[in-house]
Amino acid sequence: MRRTKAALSSRLSIGIHVVEPETHARRGWVRCEIGQNVEFSTARLESYCTAKWDPIVYDALLVAAAAEFGDRTQRRPSLSWQRDIQLIIPVHEPDRWRDRRVSDSLHDALNFLTGDRWQIAFCGRSQPLTPPRQGQLNLPAELSAVIPFSDGLDSRCVAGILAREMGDRLIRVRLGSKTCDGKALCYQRQPFTSVPYRVRPGKRRFVESSARTRGFKFALLSGLAAYLAKAGQVIMPESGQEALGPALVTVGQGYEDYRSHPLFTDRMERFLEELLHYKVRFKFPQLWRTKAETLKKFVDECEDGSSWSGTWSCWQQTRQVSVDGKKRQCGICAACLLRRLSVHAAGLIESKQNYVWENLSARTFEAGAAASFAEKKITSALREYAIAGTLHLDQLAGLRTSEANSRMLDLSTFQLSRSLGLMEADVRSRLDRLLLQHEREWKGFVDSLGRTSFLANWASQAQS
Repeated sequence: MRRTKAALSSRLSIGIHVVEPETHARRGWVRCEIGQNVEFSTARLESYCTAKWDPIVYDALLVAAAAEFGDRTQRRPSLSWQRDIQLIIPVHEPDRWRDRRVSDSLHDALNFLTGDRWQIAFCGRSQPLTPPRQGQLNLPAELSAVIPFSDGLDSRCVAGILAREMGDRLIRVRLGSKTCDGKALCYQRQPFTSVPYRVRPGKRRFVESSARTRGFKFALLSGLAAYLAKAGQVIMPESGQEALGPALVTVGQGYEDYRSHPLFTDRMERFLEELLHYKVRFKFPQLWRTKAETLKKFVDECEDGSSWSGTWSCWQQTRQVSVDGKKRQCGICAACLLRRLSVHAAGLIESKQNYVWENLSARTFEAGAAASFAEKKITSALREYAIAGTLHLDQLAGLRTSEANSRMLDLSTFQLSRSLGLMEADVRSRLDRLLLQHEREWKGFVDSLGRTSFLANWASQAQS
């Protein structure tokens, strides 16, 4: 029994030692070398140099990169969720990072977000980083807010809607280095144009795909941009289905997904304030609206409303979802299904050739794929993603009337009222309206596919 427990403990724990080049890692720990496993782009890092060089920005980015490295290197156990992840990270001001308020708030944010136990220690760098070249970046004079921006539907719509009100007082923070068509972004003399680092596996390949630390990375990038631009707000573009849904509907033994949730951004606000001595607030203007309602508002009110069709929602890799050598969205993961549901509910149409799974009305899952999509690429993993996405949206549609989930909704109402500074009755009213609207949109979408649709069949089986 003792051997079994020891072996189990060993499988659930990992130590990551982040080291500078030509520096030894602690014996028995996984080596993560700066410049090899965490590679910073000088040009992209310069896009975060808006004024005098501040090493704390680089160190914060290194912390995010190290957390991602550990998260992706250690697989989660098959029968539970939590892991123990230890990090040692070299920084320019170790005493600043060791400050109890900074350390406690950092651990609180990561533990809450990922459901793991993190232990992060800091040591001094042996050599200070050569400061990136200072350049004159094109920053508006009076900034009020930054918004995380990708090729996603929500960020395009919300950025467009708010730009009508805020103009140059809102600036975008790019969360990728390429557009959805694979074209590299131009980042010369433009601020916050891409994630300034890349994380690569070491001797142990990356084996974990849950990637909860992505939420920490994107929130940190946005918070640092707000700090550097002297903007007081980060605008979170997610709709209520994406911000609240993953925490309301969990899968199996999985831990609640808080990557775009107010309870997580509350913790990021505290961490950023303790670390930077600067107050940043995360705001959710579309929290009580569905994705379809946000899309319709953008189309109806913005001059570039038609640009929604050029956005990208799928996270599948190109090699998995290309058709005739051209990248497509898969069309059946949770993100794609929510997009297609929202386009339908907003009364819009997009080409079926945008997706690998062109026909959701097909009788079988396999028959829904494009005719030229290789049969060998229709894997059990893709089928499981499709089933999981369908069940997630269907369960979210049934939450409002589910007696089994009434206590969970009561708890969520209480937590959100504390987080947002609203009365519980107000929060519950808004939450109920959001869930009712999603329920209507989901039912209308499934009905539009016909009773013989494989997707409608999965949804009906879940309800029986």
